[in-house]
Amino acid sequence: MNRLARMEGSARILALVKLANVGLVLVWGFAVTFVFVRALPIAEFQSFLLLVAFANFTVSAEFGLTSIIYARLRQHWLGNGAGQGDGGFRLEEMGVLFLFLGLLVAGATLILIAALALGWLATGMPLLFLFFFLSACLNLPALLAKRALAAVDGNFLWEALDCARRVVTIGLLLVILLGLDPRLSVALQLVVSMIVIGYAIGHVHRRLDMRRHHWLAFRVGGGHVRAHYLRDIGASAAFTLSDIIAYNAPYFTIAAVTADARPMLIFDFFFKMSRSLSMLVRAMVEAALPRITRACHAGDAVRLRQLLLRALAAAMLFAIGLAAVLLVAGDRLFAILFDGRAAIDRADIVLIIVALAALTILCVSVYVQAALGRFGALLARSLPFLAGSLASAPLALLLWPDRFDLGFLALYALTLVGVAALHLLSLRRLMRA
Repeated sequence: MNRLARMEGSARILALVKLANVGLVLVWGFAVTFVFVRALPIAEFQSFLLLVAFANFTVSAEFGLTSIIYARLRQHWLGNGAGQGDGGFRLEEMGVLFLFLGLLVAGATLILIAALALGWLATGMPLLFLFFFLSACLNLPALLAKRALAAVDGNFLWEALDCARRVVTIGLLLVILLGLDPRLSVALQLVVSMIVIGYAIGHVHRRLDMRRHHWLAFRVGGGHVRAHYLRDIGASAAFTLSDIIAYNAPYFTIAAVTADARPMLIFDFFFKMSRSLSMLVRAMVEAALPRITRACHAGDAVRLRQLLLRALAAAMLFAIGLAAVLLVAGDRLFAILFDGRAAIDRADIVLIIVALAALTILCVSVYVQAALGRFGALLARSLPFLAGSLASAPLALLLWPDRFDLGFLALYALTLVGVAALHLLSLRRLMRA
C-alpha cells in the first residue's frame, strides 16, 4: 500500500500511467474503425458510425454529474468541505448518481431498440449493434469509478485496472479479423468491463467506509442533492448537453445535407484526432489536478497560476506533435483507417490542425474548471460552440456547395478558435482570483 501511495503521489509516474492508458484507449478507438470498416459493408458501416455517435451522446449525457461528485468529494477528502448538515458531501450521493446512470443507460437502450425495430437505424446485425452500444455505455459507471477514485487519491489504481481492461478488449476486438463472431467478441468485452468496473467501485466503497444502505438510500441522497446543489447540477447539465450536441451534431447535420460519404468520413477522421488529442491533454491535466485543486482550495494564487501555465504549455506540445504527424502522414493514415474508400486533401488537413490547436486550449480550460466546480462559467462559453457547430454544415452547403467538406471544416475551425479565445479569458480570470 505504501508503494501504491508513493506512485499516487508522484505527478510524473501518474502522468506516465495515464498516458499509457490513453495510448490503449486510442488503439482501441482506431481498432474499432479498422475492424468494423472491414467486417461490415460500407452502408452498414455508415449506420455503425451513427450508432457510435449515439453511444457517445449517451455516455456524455450524464450531464457532468460525475464532475460535480469529483469536485465535492475532492473538497471533502481534502478536509475543506462543509459538514453534512450544511450541504457538504454525503455518501448517499453516490447511490443517487449510480441510479441515475443506470436509468440513463436503460432509457437509451430502449430508444436504440425502437430505432432498430422501426428501421430508423438500418442494419442486418441488430444484436451486434445492441451489444456494442451496451459495451460503450459501460463507460458511464467506469467514469463514476474513475472520478470517485481520483477524488480520494486513487488515480493510479484506476489507471492500472483500466489498462488491463483495455488490453483484453483490444485483443478480443482484433480476433474478429481472424474469424471470431463479432457478437461473441463484443459480448466478452462486456463481461470483462463489468468485472473491472465492479472491482473499482468496490474499492471506492471500502475507501469511503461506505455501507450497503448508502447505495440504496435514494430518498436521503436525492433530498440532499435537491436541497444543496441543484444549481450546480443545472449548470453542469446544460453545459454538458450543449457540449454533447456541439461535438456530435456534425454527424447528423452532414448526413442531413448530403448523401456523399466522404464529408462524413472526413469529419469522423477529425473527431478521432480530436478525441486522441483531448485524451492526451486530459491525462496530463488529470495528473496535475491533485496539485491544482490543492492550490485553488488553499487560496495559493501564485502556485495556481504556475500550474495552469505549465498545463497549457504541455498541452500545446501534444497539439504540435499531432500536427506534425498529420502533415507528414495524415493522408496515408486516412487511407489506411478507411480502407482507401475516400481521400483527404492537404487543405482539409491544415484546417483540422487549426481546429485541434484551438481545441487544446478549450480542453485544458474545461478539465480544470470542471474539477473546481465552475460549471456556470463553462456553460456561458459552450453556447457559441453549440451555435457554430449546428450552423457549420448548412452554411457550408449554402456558401460552398462545390467544396462542402472544405467549407464545413473552415467554419467549424473558426468556431473553435473563437471559443478557445473565450476560454483563455476565463483562465486568466481564474489565475487572478
